[in-house]
Amino acid sequence: MTDESSPKAAAGSPGHGGAPFEVDVRERGRGPKGEPIYLERRLFMQLLSFHVEVGEVTAAARGLKAELCAAGASGVIYRDVNLPSGLAVLTYTEDPTDFVTRVAPTIERYTSLSPRPELTMIGRSYSTGFEQDLQFWLIDRPKKTVQNDAWPWAIWYPLRRTGAFNRLPEREKGQILMEHGVIGRAYGDRDLAHDVRLACHGLDQNDNEFLIGLVGKELHPLSHVVQSMRGTRQTSEYMEKMGPFFVGYALERFDAENG
Repeated sequence: MTDESSPKAAAGSPGHGGAPFEVDVRERGRGPKGEPIYLERRLFMQLLSFHVEVGEVTAAARGLKAELCAAGASGVIYRDVNLPSGLAVLTYTEDPTDFVTRVAPTIERYTSLSPRPELTMIGRSYSTGFEQDLQFWLIDRPKKTVQNDAWPWAIWYPLRRTGAFNRLPEREKGQILMEHGVIGRAYGDRDLAHDVRLACHGLDQNDNEFLIGLVGKELHPLSHVVQSMRGTRQTSEYMEKMGPFFVGYALERFDAENG
């Protein structure tokens, strides 16, 4: 539910020039008449990658699905396209404690799994300030995107922009992001590629800022959209780092909410 009446958090310590810095951790959007709307909910997603003993990938995927679902977790298990004996487990929750109390204890029981920390990724859904249905964009859409059986292919990768981007005027930043958005929507409208956009400030082990998931029914369009984005100002001028990239094919899906 959106909450248009709850007040902002109390102001923090004075910032530069003695001006107070107001802290508001809610997600923000716009109502039908342009009024601000808020939601104090967001979805966390974590991708854990593993090397599996030879010949055990399919069995491990099935076993993990059953046990993770029994533990009340929801997500997708991918086969690693670039490592024949590899798989990755994507889980999501509104309460990140679930990663510690539900997901981790289940996975650590599988002695056949060897973690690949270089491909561990985590992020949280976030609003841009323009969404009119915050619950859909922050909670429902990411879940539906990764759970869609028609879209088995996935590419997941983190990225970090340069500090120069953050110093640009808001209007210019908006134009740069719009260019990116127009390309993404074009692929989505043709059912070629669908994205999950997550923020990972302070969560990523390598100080990345965002985590991107691209899913679709075929792999080539996912690669193509990454290629198309290379020509945008954001990527060509203000991108400091992208990757590593995880490329996977969905073997199992599990959804504790819907059984």
